[in-house]
Amino acid sequence: MSNFAADVVDAAPPDRLALVELARDGSRREWGFGEVAQRSARLAGALAARGVGRGDVVLTLVGNRPEWVFTVVACLRLGAVVLPCTEQLRAKDLRQRLDVARPVLIVADERNRTELEAARPDCSVAWIGDEELFAARPAPAADLAPEDPCLIAFTSGTAGAPKAVLHAQRYLAGQRVQAEHWLDARPGDLVWCTAASGWSKSARNVFIAPWLRGAAALLHDARFDPDERLELLARERVSVLCMAPTEYRMIAKRARPRPVASLRGLVAAGEALHPEVLRAWEEATGLPIRDGYGQTETGQMTGAPLGEAVRPGSMGRPLPGMGLRIDDGELVADPATVPTFFLRYLGDPPAGAGLWRTGDRVTQDEDGYLFFEGRADDVIISAGYRIGPFEVESALVAHAAVAEAAVVAAPDDERGSIVRAVIVLRDGVVASEALARDLQDHVKRETAPYKYPRLVEFAGELPKTTSGKVRRALLRGPG
Repeated sequence: MSNFAADVVDAAPPDRLALVELARDGSRREWGFGEVAQRSARLAGALAARGVGRGDVVLTLVGNRPEWVFTVVACLRLGAVVLPCTEQLRAKDLRQRLDVARPVLIVADERNRTELEAARPDCSVAWIGDEELFAARPAPAADLAPEDPCLIAFTSGTAGAPKAVLHAQRYLAGQRVQAEHWLDARPGDLVWCTAASGWSKSARNVFIAPWLRGAAALLHDARFDPDERLELLARERVSVLCMAPTEYRMIAKRARPRPVASLRGLVAAGEALHPEVLRAWEEATGLPIRDGYGQTETGQMTGAPLGEAVRPGSMGRPLPGMGLRIDDGELVADPATVPTFFLRYLGDPPAGAGLWRTGDRVTQDEDGYLFFEGRADDVIISAGYRIGPFEVESALVAHAAVAEAAVVAAPDDERGSIVRAVIVLRDGVVASEALARDLQDHVKRETAPYKYPRLVEFAGELPKTTSGKVRRALLRGPG
């Protein structure tokens, strides 16, 4: 029996740095573990007084602020199940989560009041500006078993409606594997995982994984700004930076990455990184971006190994102990070897003990490095050829005119399917038939003639989830 709040937060030296807060109004504050322990324990007491008990769901709608961290830790202390939601969700999205998870209480920021009230919640709401929440008698930490529930994370919905993934208490302790062998957080480090609260990567890497390794977490409550992000890396002396591939791409395109003396590691997960982006960051900072792979259901399962040269396009090797293999081109995992594997989808029976088929097509080289090709339903079969969209996209974004690209299948009477590319151009570049032909020729040279996009379209932006992943399902079709 154990409890993350007691075993990690309460047990840390009170004066050890836990959080660096960069608030939206420009203010800065440091929080020690003693302060975090006290405020989260008192908040747990306040939640209990409002009817939150063991196994109950608490939904949070708070940005990357200390109050979000306090609420998560308070729920873990009580044995409640926390459902963090990103502030980018609209009323319809919130209503869906309310219907599925049935929370007994919502903890929210006043700035989200309009959208939350439009969702018509059928439970009470506690607003984080209320200091009474931190004036209650501290609640004791519950004794929890590894299989007790602790967290709900919704999938990003790239291929359909988001699903509610229920994780167990072992999900928390299980983060030690990736925290040590991929994130590489170390005692005394400042780790900045930029994921917005509400995504599975934020739940594990904003503060849980760093704290397990004795590191502190940086919370930046502001919209994404490429130049500001680079400035803060240097000013705050960040040791490890964990960003979404989309953020690495946008900074490489819109700003100038540069060396940061304190920075020791760059990591990414969520989507494959194009070689062009990898090259731009390593040339500028002297550091490779170490990619990794996991799903909302599984947690992190692979990572570029520490101390070895990064292989462009690879998501690394299986993390220690993770039983992964490739079956007919699809990555398959043995749940018994994945400590962060989920319990079940809400509303469904337990996930079971069978092999987990990821739905992702992956190849493996002779040294065990894995390479992502795409979702099984994203792979394009054209005239008998199997074409992974990632390779074509990588070739396209290497062209000087291209800012972003997404590749999907389009139906074709003769070939079954053809490659269709939807392209966002760099600022100042004008779309034309001549440019489309040039891009097609470029892909032929960079990959193989049969892989080039026979259909090229230009768009102002690509459809994405609120976490920045391209929604290819919305792009499929005849165009």
